[in-house]
Amino acid sequence: MKFFKKYTLREIIFMALVVLLSVIFMFPFYWIATGAFKPQNVTVQIPPEWWPKNPTLQNFKQLSESPLLHWTLNSFIISLGTMLIVCTVATMAGFVLAKKVFPGRNLIFWSLIVAMALPKQVVMIPLFTILSKLDWINTYQALILPAAGWPFGVFLMKQFSQGIPGELLEAAKIDGCTELRSFWSIVIPMVKPGVGALAIFTFINAWNDYFMQLIIIRSEKMMTLPLGVALLQQEFTTNYGVIMAGAALASLPMIIVFIIFQKYFTQGITMGAVKG
Repeated sequence: MKFFKKYTLREIIFMALVVLLSVIFMFPFYWIATGAFKPQNVTVQIPPEWWPKNPTLQNFKQLSESPLLHWTLNSFIISLGTMLIVCTVATMAGFVLAKKVFPGRNLIFWSLIVAMALPKQVVMIPLFTILSKLDWINTYQALILPAAGWPFGVFLMKQFSQGIPGELLEAAKIDGCTELRSFWSIVIPMVKPGVGALAIFTFINAWNDYFMQLIIIRSEKMMTLPLGVALLQQEFTTNYGVIMAGAALASLPMIIVFIIFQKYFTQGITMGAVKG
């Protein structure tokens, strides 16, 4: 009772709603994680078994017979490469658009805003044509480099860079700092929360980019984990246990990345709220 006396009725209702929504959003992952340890006949039974009474590793054993490690390695190479290049380009471009004055700056910024409204499917045909002429189909660079100028990333980092005091940059310039030294020593530490948030967005987006990978990848050697899990669904049409095991493993890297960068992600959301 002492606990309830600390909060008003409105706060208690709000917390109850937050807990309820958290349970709803976490339930699909819970179902996948527990289903990965259920035998095939249990995963499809009605009424469902909410917790595996007789857990088994047979699904993971059967999954290990597929090129799982190779799929995972390809996904890591593509996702990490995309994350690094997007964070690098977006941080530099966002800083320039926020703090440098040059002809066409506003035109470039509004072009990015318009580009953010375009769905990926609209640019897929010209992008595929360009990649074909470069002979990049079925290569890592075809899945990494097109994301380098991600409009959302540039927009996000521009908003963070606007909070950097211009006087601080002028003082660094007077002290003899080059543009590169000022960017590395002053800008990067001040926009680190934004970089952390962008790293999470970019990694998850690249890891789950099934559509782009399906269009570009042509061989099993280049296949990624999302494509591999889809292939399992074709090979094991009714074996939902194996499919759930693959889906559970595919989600683990995203959870790990979020845990690593969650401090910066939270700071980034908070700073954005204060600025807004």
